[in-house]
Amino acid sequence: MLRKLRIILEMIKIEHTLFAMPFLYSGAILAAQGLPDAWTLFWITLGLFSARTAAMCLNRLIDREIDAKNPRTADRALPQGLVSPREVWAIVAISLALLLLAAAMLNPLCVKLYPLAVAIIWGYPYMKRFTWLSHLVLGSALAIAPFGAWVAVRASIDLPALLLAAAVIFWVAGFDIIYATQDVEFDRREGLFSIPARFGIANALKISTLFHGATLLFLLLLYFFSPLGRIYLFGFVIMSALLAYEHAIVKPENLKKVGVAFFNINVLFSICLFTFITLDVFI
Repeated sequence: MLRKLRIILEMIKIEHTLFAMPFLYSGAILAAQGLPDAWTLFWITLGLFSARTAAMCLNRLIDREIDAKNPRTADRALPQGLVSPREVWAIVAISLALLLLAAAMLNPLCVKLYPLAVAIIWGYPYMKRFTWLSHLVLGSALAIAPFGAWVAVRASIDLPALLLAAAVIFWVAGFDIIYATQDVEFDRREGLFSIPARFGIANALKISTLFHGATLLFLLLLYFFSPLGRIYLFGFVIMSALLAYEHAIVKPENLKKVGVAFFNINVLFSICLFTFITLDVFI
């Protein structure tokens, strides 16, 4: 039982929740202009874990045949038969039910937006079969966290929530392009769509840079269209430096540091955003 649990936790990459949690709480604290009540914090946290678990399980289920062909992903749980599709579908059903419960416990607008959230996380795995814009759909899936947290607190859709969500969309799309450089040859051979496979690695890295430039633009606009002040602006400078470093260490001729760029730097980026929004709001 414990072994199966470890396999499932590895399959859903529970540690990668570090990407989403700071954005979730950033959206909540910014919306509340302080710490939201314990009820809201509990349900948005449950909603995050439920949505992310459903998204990862759906991605693994829908892509299991593709993963089995790719040397980089062939050792994943489903291709290896370490967990059955029926078991993973059961986790999806439970996760989506918990997500709906969390929405219902928050406010009616969260319930109304629930089908859109499900459509995004369910639709993303299919996108690489049709369009190289799939990276932006992945970004939209993660942007649900800060946007949903804002809606949970305020029961409304406001400009700061849209700006924060847009920043996350382009941030995720930018680093997902970097990550996808590892699979260019495989994607082309299998007829899968990605920006690196479509435009080549060198051009893809340039597009990734443009996307991260858009991220910084939306984060700067957030400063002007929210109560955030100088502390946040100082954090903005640090986040800009982190993204610049991310692009400095990944070159078309040297992709050895893709892992560092993908995980380490982006975790620091999300933590920085949360830290400086929180300090600005409370100080």
